This record gives sequence, structure tokens and C-alpha cells, in this order.
Amino acid sequence: MSRSLRRGALAATAVVFSIASLAACGAGQDAQTLQIKPDNAAATKGEIEVQNALVITQGQKGEKGPAVVSATVFNNGTKAETVDSITLPGSKGKVALKPAEGSGKVTVPALGYVVIGGKGNASAVIEDGAANVRDGEVQKVVFQLSSTGGVELEAFVVPATGPYAPFGPTAAPATAPSGSPSGAPSGSPSGSPSGSPSAGASGAAAGATPSGSPSAGAAGTPSGSPSHSAGH
Repeated sequence: MSRSLRRGALAATAVVFSIASLAACGAGQDAQTLQIKPDNAAATKGEIEVQNALVITQGQKGEKGPAVVSATVFNNGTKAETVDSITLPGSKGKVALKPAEGSGKVTVPALGYVVIGGKGNASAVIEDGAANVRDGEVQKVVFQLSSTGGVELEAFVVPATGPYAPFGPTAAPATAPSGSPSGAPSGSPSGSPSGSPSAGASGAAAGATPSGSPSAGAAGTPSGSPSHSAGH
């Protein structure tokens, strides 16, 4: 086979491999996370393999909030290990590591794996990610395991868009404006005066004072005086 033909065959093989990789990425979240991608960080130490490591920021450019570390940690050994911490050397960002359920450390079962990042999985949240990592950069990340020790690699920093959106951080909730009253007064008092005193309406009783009857004084008082609590 000539040299030009060999080059053409190699190029065709590379194209087929690229298409197969892209097709596998679209097969679902699990396939996305577990697929070994040549452009994502990976490292092996002893029986531990860390694959598809990424630092994922907020989806919108300049948006403040946390970032996350996403990766799949494989344990090819016969004993379970725990991910004791994830650190970002050279950055002040602290990483809060939590298991998928409950509390404690993230466990990588023997001959198994654990996914970090994404709904229903363990999480590694970088506090104030916008101030500590930037899209397009390469960030050094160290996974500290209970028996294996530190597994170090360099991960790309990408925004939570496209295929990375399901594994990205949750945006900080918007806060309601403070100082606005929870409920404005409904209006006029519920008990407004019902009208003129009944004694003024009768001409015959205009100059007479009823004897021994307290009701005449009551008649000059509005029957529905405003309630003090109405405006509160």
C-alpha cells in the first residue's frame, strides 16, 4: 500500500472514531458521564481511576454562584475506598463534598465506581466559584482517597451549557426585595358611623331630656365606631 493510501486510511479511521464518540455522548446521562473522552481529564493511581474530570461553572457568563467538580471515580481493587476530599491547588476555593444520600464521606465500592456531579449523585461544590475559577482555564484538581492517597490531574473549566448542563451547579436563589410590607391596609375602617343620631331626627324630642333613661345618651353615639385594630 502506498504512503498516500495509508494516510487516507488513518484519516478515515479517525473520523469514524470521532463520530462514534459523539453518538455515545448523546445516549443519555449515564453514557455521557461514564464515556471515556480523550478531551476530558483522566488519571490513574494504583487501583483508582478518575475519569471525565471537569470544573463546571454557572451557565451564564459573569453569573455569580458556586461551581462544581464533576468526575467518575473507578475502584478496580477488592476493598472499598472513600473520597476524603477534593482540593484545588493554587485556588482559594473550598470544595464541599457530599454523598448522594445521607451524610459522611463519598464511598467508592470495590470493583465499582461513584459518579460525582449531576442529579441524584454525589456532589463537590466549589464555594464562590465565580471568584476562584474561570471558563476556558485549566484547573489542577486533587482527589484524596483513603488508601490510595492523592490522585492529581488538570481539568478544563467549562460553563454549564449543552451536554454539561445536567452536571453543572444550581444557581443561587433570587432573594425577594426587603422592606416591602407583606400586606397593605385594605382601606377604610370596617366599622364606619352608621349615620346621624336618632335624637336629632325627631323634632318633638329636640328640647326634651328623657327621664331616667340612659338610652338618650347612647343615641348620640355612632353605633358603629371605627375599630382601633382596623388599620393595623
